[in-house]
Amino acid sequence: MAHSKNRATDGKITYPPGVKEISDKISKEEMVRRLKMVVKTFMDMDQDSEEEKELYLNLALHLASDFFLKHPDKDVRLLVACCLADIFRIYAPEAPYTSPDKLKDIFMFITRQLKGLEDTKSAQFNRYFYLLENIAWVKSYNICFELEDSNEIFTQLYRTLFQVINNGHNQKVHMHMVDLMSSIICEGDTVSQELLDTVLVNLVPAHKNLNKQAYDLAKALLKRTAQAIEPYITNFFNLVLMLGKTSVSDLSEHVFDLILELYNIDSHLLLSVLPQLEFKLKSNDNDERLQVVKLLAKMFGAKDSELASQNKPLWQCYLGRFNDIHVPIRLECVKFASHCLMNHPDLAKDLTEYLKVRSHDPEEAIRHDVIVSIVTAAKKDLALVNDHLLNFVRERTLDKRWRVRKEAMMGLAQIYKKYSLQGEGGKEASKQVSWIKDKLLHIYYQNSIDDRLLVERIFAQYMVPHNLETTERMKCLYYLYATLDQNAVKALNEMWKCQNMLRHNVKDLLDLVKQPKSDSYNKAVFSKVMVITRNLPDPGKAQDFVKKLAQVLEEDEKIRKQLETLVSPACSCKQAEGCVRDITKKIGSPKQPSNPFLEMVKFLLERIAPVHIDTESISALVKQVNKSIEGTADDEDEGVPTEQAIRAGLELLKVLSFTHPVSFHSAETFESLLSCLKMDDEKVAEAALQIFKNTGGKLEESFPHIKSVLMPVLQHKAKKGPPRQAKYAIHCIHAMFSNRDTHFAQIFEPLHKSVDTENFEQLVTPLTTLGHLAMLAPEQFAGPLKSLVANFIVKDLLMNDRSPGKKTTKLWVPDDEVSPETLAKIQGIKLMVRWLLGVKNNQSKSGTSTLRMLTAILNSDGDLTEQGKMGKPDMSRMRLAAGCALLRLAQEPCYHEIITLEQYQLCALVINDECYQVRQAFAQKLHKGLCRLRLPLEYLAVFALCAKDPVKERRAHARQCLVKNINLRREYLKQHAAVSEKLISLLPEYVVPYAIHLLVHDPDYVKVQDIEQLKDIKEALWFVLEILMAKNENNSHAFIRKMVENIKQTKDGQTPDDAKINEKLYTVCDVAMNIVISKSTTYSLESPKDPVLPARYFTQPDKNFSNTKNYLPPEMKSFFTPGKPKAANVLGAVNKPLSATGKLQTKLSRMETNSNASSNSNPSSPGRGKGRLDTTDVDHSENEDITMKSLAESEKPRGRKRGITTTPDDKPQDSKPKRGRKKAPAVSEEPEEAWAEDSSLADTTMEMEDEQNSPPKRGRRGRPPKSTALKEEAPPKGRRGRKKAAPPPEEEAEEEQEEEEDGEEAGSENIEVKPKAGRGRGGRRAGTRAEAAETTEGSVESTPQKRRGRPPKNQQAAKKTVGVRSRGTLSQENESDEDMETSQENVEEEEEEQEEENQHSSPKVRRKAPRRDRR
Repeated sequence: MAHSKNRATDGKITYPPGVKEISDKISKEEMVRRLKMVVKTFMDMDQDSEEEKELYLNLALHLASDFFLKHPDKDVRLLVACCLADIFRIYAPEAPYTSPDKLKDIFMFITRQLKGLEDTKSAQFNRYFYLLENIAWVKSYNICFELEDSNEIFTQLYRTLFQVINNGHNQKVHMHMVDLMSSIICEGDTVSQELLDTVLVNLVPAHKNLNKQAYDLAKALLKRTAQAIEPYITNFFNLVLMLGKTSVSDLSEHVFDLILELYNIDSHLLLSVLPQLEFKLKSNDNDERLQVVKLLAKMFGAKDSELASQNKPLWQCYLGRFNDIHVPIRLECVKFASHCLMNHPDLAKDLTEYLKVRSHDPEEAIRHDVIVSIVTAAKKDLALVNDHLLNFVRERTLDKRWRVRKEAMMGLAQIYKKYSLQGEGGKEASKQVSWIKDKLLHIYYQNSIDDRLLVERIFAQYMVPHNLETTERMKCLYYLYATLDQNAVKALNEMWKCQNMLRHNVKDLLDLVKQPKSDSYNKAVFSKVMVITRNLPDPGKAQDFVKKLAQVLEEDEKIRKQLETLVSPACSCKQAEGCVRDITKKIGSPKQPSNPFLEMVKFLLERIAPVHIDTESISALVKQVNKSIEGTADDEDEGVPTEQAIRAGLELLKVLSFTHPVSFHSAETFESLLSCLKMDDEKVAEAALQIFKNTGGKLEESFPHIKSVLMPVLQHKAKKGPPRQAKYAIHCIHAMFSNRDTHFAQIFEPLHKSVDTENFEQLVTPLTTLGHLAMLAPEQFAGPLKSLVANFIVKDLLMNDRSPGKKTTKLWVPDDEVSPETLAKIQGIKLMVRWLLGVKNNQSKSGTSTLRMLTAILNSDGDLTEQGKMGKPDMSRMRLAAGCALLRLAQEPCYHEIITLEQYQLCALVINDECYQVRQAFAQKLHKGLCRLRLPLEYLAVFALCAKDPVKERRAHARQCLVKNINLRREYLKQHAAVSEKLISLLPEYVVPYAIHLLVHDPDYVKVQDIEQLKDIKEALWFVLEILMAKNENNSHAFIRKMVENIKQTKDGQTPDDAKINEKLYTVCDVAMNIVISKSTTYSLESPKDPVLPARYFTQPDKNFSNTKNYLPPEMKSFFTPGKPKAANVLGAVNKPLSATGKLQTKLSRMETNSNASSNSNPSSPGRGKGRLDTTDVDHSENEDITMKSLAESEKPRGRKRGITTTPDDKPQDSKPKRGRKKAPAVSEEPEEAWAEDSSLADTTMEMEDEQNSPPKRGRRGRPPKSTALKEEAPPKGRRGRKKAAPPPEEEAEEEQEEEEDGEEAGSENIEVKPKAGRGRGGRRAGTRAEAAETTEGSVESTPQKRRGRPPKNQQAAKKTVGVRSRGTLSQENESDEDMETSQENVEEEEEEQEEENQHSSPKVRRKAPRRDRR
């Protein structure tokens, strides 16, 4: 080495053989040629060539001179760089260059040359690659560690490599770059922030997207150097996150992006950083928390992330952000949930509770995104979501916001289609989502037209996709219908009915626009436009659009023709699709992409287009039913028993025969129905008869061969078939055949002659047949019928008790246990009524006689002969039959006129009958008649008597009926302005005089000034007035006040000279007046018009008489507390089976829209439901769903007296919910858990019956038992008192228990996120007022014997918000005008008849009311 140093000091440069001197005196080309030879020489040298190293030392020094390092030619620089790289390799570990400045210049020079790697297509690329490979392999840059400027050199190297890397480079280039850079980090003493930034900047999303290869290079480098670089990364995040020193790096603003990228690269890089994020999650800065939440959402939700299991404290801290006060943070957490559920199913349990709370978040967007998250995960794989999560989606279908409801409904529909319809996920998955179809159809009970339209769309697209081939579509519909629950079936039937009604309305509009214009034409078109508008979303805007459509139809004949085709009964599904397409194309304009008019037309067409049912579809459906009958269908594979499938199929056909009768007109269909008539299953045969009745109008002329076979079958069934089939057979003959008189005579004569009382079981069918013949052909058989009624029905059948009834304490027994004699008597009563309805006049005084007979039955408690032979259940049946008969007759004007006030009042008392089933069935009949606007308005007042019904469900149902009827009448008056002359019979406010009069003559109102009796009067009046006064339309409060004032100036029209009755009248008026004054702020304004009082009920006011006296006792004043009436908002709450006890309100259903219920919703609304119950449910099972306790327990006192003063025992009551307090209203959510118990009830039902159906042990309603003399002042002689309505046993105890549970829930359901300042204010105030009212009201409690209609309850039970929902049918409740009446009259008559039969028939399959869950 000494020799070489001497050589170096000589300054003589030795060149390789063949290479002349390289200097600035030669040309560039020559210089390049010579340098190539030098490169070759150095390339071939290795570290052991000591002589060569010494020989070329001066050359090595020469090549590092500025002449070469700053040479303008890039080829020269490249060759020099290659030489220098080899020199470092050859002379390693010591470089021949000792000057730090020179070394810096050399490495900066080499770094600059590496930029040549960028162009992979360059001729010199291989040399650049050689340069990279050489310095990477030798780790040449490690020499720089000792230099002061090493950081600058390394930083420049890193920047250069990250700049030049591109997708043209192969794996070797990538590998050498990583080797080169990682050696600097791993073998160096430190990593400067600048160098770290150079690496990390490539992870920032903006840079990452610009240069993916640089990102991959940085990622590989960090993975390689994770252990060495981790302390420097930790230090960087410490400075930025904990100390807030953002100036240390330009990357400070990207700190959260970097954490995510580093975690994805190697979680070990952040071992010391993650705990800092837990601290940041609790920051006071909303934006900072939001950034951390976004970061952690990505980290926890990443597919292979194990962060949640590795760092549980951080996971728990993150979950806490679901309840953050800042809305965007909660929103971010909810959005994260879907990724987490999809990528980490094991975390679903942790997320469930937090999503539950957020599903009730006050913010609409958060509730919406909860649904999106759950549905997204469920659509990927149903196993990812548990039943609780799906339940959250189900709850949100009843959200107050349309956007949330829509998302929930569409989400469930998509899940149902994927797993149930398309069968993805197998039978288990299909079973798990089987409830969805029912739930979606239940939503059709909602009042919102948007909800209903969406259900229709979902049905057509997801439940029975209209684009399926006909056979497949009908198979899908067949099995869907067979598996729907009862309420869903009713909803589906209602959906078809509504669509059919709308089709008829559009058809009427089309007929109108063809007529010449006139004033009457304009009125008719406007009226029809209004009817159509009500069936479209946003009726305000829709009205203008429908008017515009009417103009388009007038002007454009093509569109009119297309629409006529669409609404014609013969339109096929394919035709319908074509018509819809052509109409929308014609109306739409490409220049106007957003066309609200076109959208409205689409909505209309969507509702009226027959996309499911046509003649081909009905034929396919009939074939499907035939397959089930023959046993060749795959019923079992579909999970439906064959018998159930056949019944459901016939029921489906029956419903479609109402809405699409023309589609049944084919020989094949009628022949299949004929075969169904001959089946043993009574339900199947009944359905087939009804289908014939609905569709057989042209059968006689079009299918004579079927007529010849059908006629004998109908005659046989009319004479000897089951009663229901006999009825339908008569109606079939009446509807289908022209020579019906002959056929009727052939049936009437033998039956009329053969009726006798020897065999009651064989008497029911003849009486049924004769009754319907009497109604359909009263003149043809006028003489024989009058004789039959007078001699046989009245004298022989009703006035005699031949067989003694069973001695039992029950008030009701199942249909099949009712004595044949009683069933025959009931049919006898119906025969009389049907005969009168057919005759429609009272010329022979038959109507008057019949009314006397019916009232005699009621007066005698159902035992007309009063011989004591009849059993209590039979007497209950007779009272019900008499009450319903009176209601039927009252619907006919000629008979309504002759019903006396005493008879009306006696009929009204049936709604307070001691038997629960009698009250229930009577209320349904009453509601149905009122809804059709057939029963006079005074019958609406009867519901006031329900205020003290001991069963809260009955009170709830009565309130629903009132709300429905009042709203229906108001709507009718809005749409029929011309009926002002009938105002007294339609305006709901006119029910007040009738209610006052009815309560004045209430047999329980004995002592005029008795506080307890007046409190009952007040409750009954408020039961009606609360709903009437909820809206002060047209200053109705003043109108009611004026009406009450006017009544006080009159006398009782029934007994005008009875001073006591008149005093009662004025006292009740004062009660009503005090209610109005206490609950209204506008009562003192001028009445909009002078009320007209019903002349039958009140005398004309005496002009010389001014009655200003206050008849109320002073202590009554405290019971009238001011407060606004609660909004009577009826939502579709008919999904709950209406059982005797109303205990189906599980926690799930009670918290349905927990924190999202509108502040206007009525907390004490018993059920904002659609109305009446299905009569088929009126059976003994209604009293059988009560959990039995010991008899001794049921005999316990039923509650303390309500009073203002509190005792120590009363203290706990303060924490329980009081009536009027804001509670989460139970919405129309069906508790599937309870429904699931149906089957388990069968075994326990009979054991319960004895106690549950026995009469109450307490005093009877309105009067004591016959053996006990009245201690109170007796009602006028001859008047029938009321029996005390019997609550099912333990009603009170269970109500009390449920209230305690409600109280617990009320205290725990609204904890998480505080609602905004104004959200619950109105509800709280109303609740406070109501509490005060109830507290003062309850100062004194009557004894059970004095209490009318409802035993005393404890304080909580009395104040409890009624939250029960009724299972009402929709079949007659969505139309309120005469359009419905005329077009559906036959349908309604049929349904009414059917329901009457249902009360007394013995259905083979009866659904038992579910028992509530024990909690």
